[in-house]
Amino acid sequence: MQYRRFGKTELQIPVFSTGGMRYQDGWQDKPLSEIDPKTTENIEAVIRRSLEVGIHHIETARGYGPSERQLGQVLPKFPREQLIVQTKIGPTDTAEEFEQHFNESLERLHLDHVDLFAIHGINNADVLEKVKTVGHLDIARNWQKQGRVKHVGFSTHAPLSALLDTINISEQGFDYVNLHYYFIFQRNRAAVDAAMKRDMGVFIISPSNKGGNLYEPPDKLVELCAPLHPMTFNDLWTLSQPGVHTLSVGASRPSDYAEHLDALPLLDQADTVLPPIVQKLEDAMEEATGFRSPEALSWDGVPEFYDAPGGLNIALMLWLFQLSRGWDMTEYGKMRFNLLGGADHWFPGAKADTFKDVDQTELVAALADSSHADAIPGMLADAVEALGGEAVKRLSESGS
Repeated sequence: MQYRRFGKTELQIPVFSTGGMRYQDGWQDKPLSEIDPKTTENIEAVIRRSLEVGIHHIETARGYGPSERQLGQVLPKFPREQLIVQTKIGPTDTAEEFEQHFNESLERLHLDHVDLFAIHGINNADVLEKVKTVGHLDIARNWQKQGRVKHVGFSTHAPLSALLDTINISEQGFDYVNLHYYFIFQRNRAAVDAAMKRDMGVFIISPSNKGGNLYEPPDKLVELCAPLHPMTFNDLWTLSQPGVHTLSVGASRPSDYAEHLDALPLLDQADTVLPPIVQKLEDAMEEATGFRSPEALSWDGVPEFYDAPGGLNIALMLWLFQLSRGWDMTEYGKMRFNLLGGADHWFPGAKADTFKDVDQTELVAALADSSHADAIPGMLADAVEALGGEAVKRLSESGS
């Protein structure tokens, strides 16, 4: 395993972290008496494998069903001083509720402190304002003084502007950030740069799932990424980017580390291994769409969803459509496309099929700053036709 300094925390963190959102017993919290013991046995096997390969950063959240409770049955079996444990708690309406949730998390984890604590889901300006008003960061800093938290960060799915505002929340700010950034989604490069300037640790959320459902990649993507598995390619690309310290591995079983570990011996060869694959990917995208990046249309004068007619998340709709066209990532596109309208601020924007109800004149006017304003309405219609379907819920709301 390789390790990197996690920004101002000074922790030596492995370049892969074990995320706790795929191995727990479902997405609804439940008492230990109702948890299938086989799932807890599997978690223990995953953590044991994680430590065997040198991954001692274990990450979870209050919102991951019974993940904290199950880890609380497992983590005490390992030397505490060898672990970096992170949990996350969403902003609450009151300081008292936030304190209660944190106390519950420590109790569930059977720990007297966590090494990394994140305010979970600062996903837009309104949530950031709540954090400021209630004083969540100050509360967490107080826990830090008490020794119950070692370092304070935040996790986010926010648009870039809100993400930058959160990174720059105050003079001291946060110690680290959990954000989305990987080969198919490079929009947040500016946020990584901002975090670097503040010497913040940078943890990449869900590079294999949100980064393209790379557990089940389409054949075309497999061919284009050869000789690497798409997951290995994405890991190598992301870990080669300045300012990135660790990627989450959402392991559901001990064998799930294999493709990730394949990237380790290639890290010092990235400058020679990556360019030919990137060239193939960009050539294929250009052949299918006329653009070398799936994001080329999305950030060129396209309004954010809160400024768009009907609240459409035009940028993400275009991005997912281009992924489908260029690299056959249709199943991934459908899964994310049909989450729109049902994921609140975690994946914002109106339900995609409401595009048909939007006044086209108003839409063209909203796209006035885009050099592709005339083409985008037709592309959005094609996107709805190609990717639209039955609504999808976030995993945490699915009950599965």
